[in-house]
Amino acid sequence: MAPTGKAGIYRGSVKDFPDFNAQQDAEALYNAMKGFGSDKEAILDLITSRSNRQRVEICQAYKSLYGKGAGTDEKCLIEVMASRTNQQMHALMAAYRDAYERELEGDILGDTSGHFKKMLVVLLQGTREEDDVVSEDLVEQDAKDLLDAGEAKWGTDEAQFIYILGHRSKQHLRLVFDEYLKISGKPIEYSIRAELSGDFEKLMLAVVKCIRSTAEYFAERLYKAMQGLGTRDNTLIRIMVSRSEIDMLDIREVFRTKYEKSLYSMIKEDTSGEYKKALLKLCGGDDDAAGEFFPEAAQVAYRMWELSAVAVAKVELKGTVRPATDFNADGDAQVLRKAMKGFGTDEDAIIGVVPYRSNEQRQQLIQAYKSHYGRDLLADLKSELSGSLAKVILALMMTPAQYDAKQLKKAMEGAGTDESILIEILATRNNREIQAINEAYAAVYHKSLEDALSSDTSGHFKRILVSLALGNRDEGAEDLTQAHEDAKVVAENLKLADVSSGDTSSLETRFLSILCTRSYPHLRKVFQEFVKMTNHDVEHAIRKRMSGDVRDAFVAIVRSIKNRPAFFADKLYKSMKGLGTDDRTLIRIMVSRSEIDLLNIRREFIDLHETSLHQMIEDTSGDYRKALLAICGGQD
Repeated sequence: MAPTGKAGIYRGSVKDFPDFNAQQDAEALYNAMKGFGSDKEAILDLITSRSNRQRVEICQAYKSLYGKGAGTDEKCLIEVMASRTNQQMHALMAAYRDAYERELEGDILGDTSGHFKKMLVVLLQGTREEDDVVSEDLVEQDAKDLLDAGEAKWGTDEAQFIYILGHRSKQHLRLVFDEYLKISGKPIEYSIRAELSGDFEKLMLAVVKCIRSTAEYFAERLYKAMQGLGTRDNTLIRIMVSRSEIDMLDIREVFRTKYEKSLYSMIKEDTSGEYKKALLKLCGGDDDAAGEFFPEAAQVAYRMWELSAVAVAKVELKGTVRPATDFNADGDAQVLRKAMKGFGTDEDAIIGVVPYRSNEQRQQLIQAYKSHYGRDLLADLKSELSGSLAKVILALMMTPAQYDAKQLKKAMEGAGTDESILIEILATRNNREIQAINEAYAAVYHKSLEDALSSDTSGHFKRILVSLALGNRDEGAEDLTQAHEDAKVVAENLKLADVSSGDTSSLETRFLSILCTRSYPHLRKVFQEFVKMTNHDVEHAIRKRMSGDVRDAFVAIVRSIKNRPAFFADKLYKSMKGLGTDDRTLIRIMVSRSEIDLLNIRREFIDLHETSLHQMIEDTSGDYRKALLAICGGQD
């Protein structure tokens, strides 16, 4: 009932709006807020002229029409529910009841749905087992049950995932995840992404991350809150306040390890005024001030290299472009000729063929087109298409080696050299790919790639590139004794150990040789030994103690060894974030990785940046967007 004043007369300033229609008001608000900017005056006029009862109805209508809701922040729900202990969860429910005179469980039940709701309710009970005594038999059974509930089953038994991940102790589940990797060949995260979807998938991934390391989960959330344009202030404030008396020091250590900068310095760069001062006080200190690594952070770095070795051995690399079934080169040639013949060009017909064929099939298509029409398909495509679409389609029509050779040539043409392209290609290709690039480069440009690099670069940077361009990296397994000796050389060169030899040039040569010629499995062991020896992560040490192109080249090598799909995912994200798109990088990576590991890159992309590669490509336009989405191969 509305409050009344003298003689029972209503004394409020806002009354029920006559001829009220909740759905019409919801539509009016949506129109006022969509697009660039918002019509603040229209929003204020409508909201302030409706009674509270009417506003509640508008909220309900808005949610029904547009699925946004007035107060549901799923990311916040996921973060809080996935990360709290049993005791914290019980205290949370009591505090919610005191503050709002209602039950948190009831609000969750009313505002969420499906398996997402079920898992939230399970977590809310705060009944996770806390016994550190672990049964090996139960570990094996849970791992098998998770596999049977997902990867090994037609459809997914979500209830099994909810029960095991929602009730078992953290210590038990860490062992379950190890066992799952053994029996399935995949980390549990990969299976969750493949089997689950939407907010339920995000919640389960957050639970897994918190079980592995709550500090690492929050370090990642903080980094993403400040990364790119704009700051997610709600997330930043919530984590800094809620963890300041719990595990902020742990979060700071992990943050420094993962992102090669302190949390303090990133807050300092990304915020301002009194807000910045308050956050820095909560942070409690700058871990870069002393310039040294925490032993705890070194333990995290060591574990990352350990996980890298396991993941590379177990995870299958998959591209998004596969050979078309029932491929008919003659039929495709006819489609393309028709699309380009006469007045105008049918870009959709071209996009409907080229990105959906493997490179081997495209080479057959080139031959069929020449045989039927006596014409050069690439020349016809070049004359009929333009802009970024032309670059994508022409890149797809070249062999991988021809395309890489062309990119290297363009990077060295003109007044300046694009060192980042030279580094990206030469630091990430295997021996076979490097040798094919050398052959393609010599065939097209009548000059060896080694000579071109030698004449266009200089110093240590030249030596690194030339060494990589030889394609002579060892392909054998690790050698533990040699790894220990190699780690010593790396430590000495990075001034993190006493130099045993007075010959500095010899030390530098050995360091370069180790990073450019040792096998990837061996180098992972070298970098683990380096952490044990110095309490530093090798990537962090290279960034702090080297500079310029030499530093960038060695960092690219290390990151490619650690997790190549993550390296490319990061480059793709940077090519599209902010104002404008770096189309050259975007096209180069999408095309060159499309048949190798673009599916893995997509998974790393969403894990690192909380948005999908598909969604970011959606921000491009026209036929260019269509071609890129065809290569991308799906929505994660």
